[in-house]
Amino acid sequence: MTVTDEFRVSAEQARALGRVAVLMGGDSAERSVSLKSGQAVTDALQAAGVDAHAVDVQGNAILKLAAEGQFDRCFIALHGRGGEDGTPQAILDQAGVPYTGSGVLASALGMDKLRTKYAFAGAGLPTPAFRLMRSLEEAEAILGELRAPLGVKPAREGSSIGIGKVETVAELKEAYIQACELDPLVLVEEWITGGEYTVSILGEQALPVIGLATDHTFYDFEAKYLSDDTHYMLPSGLDSGHEQRIRELSLEAFRVIDGCGWGRVDVMQDAAGDFWLLEVNTIPGMTDHSLVPMAAEAAGIGFRELCVRILEQTLEVRA
Repeated sequence: MTVTDEFRVSAEQARALGRVAVLMGGDSAERSVSLKSGQAVTDALQAAGVDAHAVDVQGNAILKLAAEGQFDRCFIALHGRGGEDGTPQAILDQAGVPYTGSGVLASALGMDKLRTKYAFAGAGLPTPAFRLMRSLEEAEAILGELRAPLGVKPAREGSSIGIGKVETVAELKEAYIQACELDPLVLVEEWITGGEYTVSILGEQALPVIGLATDHTFYDFEAKYLSDDTHYMLPSGLDSGHEQRIRELSLEAFRVIDGCGWGRVDVMQDAAGDFWLLEVNTIPGMTDHSLVPMAAEAAGIGFRELCVRILEQTLEVRA
């Protein structure tokens, strides 16, 4: 479906929201994606009648915000470390400035895939078997404990940056070396072969599930942001029972890490039909290739309205 995007806020809503900073860019490996997300959000909010201003917080976020003047609230469109990891959330909490999305705890947990999986496992939620890899010498033991193929991930990068699929000791060692160049904290987990799905969260609602299909080994950075060959299945192709199950599971996963406001949960389905949680994104992309706007449109929510609804959550008292 295509939603006609003519949404505008009332004069009263505009006054309540005040002057809004859209924080974007930053210094992480996902800077280019964040700039696209932030500009898209800024344009949408302005078109909806909100007094929104794009602020690239590359460098010192506190000094940058101070130089830009007084803001009533912030829409955080930063991705990766230094943006999605609780750092700006802590700064804004200290300054008493309301902001979109999850707080410090959920942001830090969601950015750290290893500790997200500890939280999932502790809560009894299904997630692929995993290990923390600390050195090359552990490669053989890890392949003995986990079933190949394995996924090797820098634990605190986003957008599938630095992820490798391996089956042998030599491949695991090479992937570990490459992952360490991005983050010394390296996660190794069993690779689930099957359907790949993502569930967007808006408030307390799980939006329609999106199925993902790509000619790449998995839904990697290129498939997410650059390729025009990625297939998005919406409806997802799941039967109603599985669709309901994956939405409930994703909401539970989001709550377990203390997520709030909006986000996205990535899930795999194996050959037996069972679902496995991979990670939680607390500030998903908002580009023209992004999944949250796609799911929102399927629910009848245009991009302008989506951005405003996310921003309006800053008017609520944070628990």
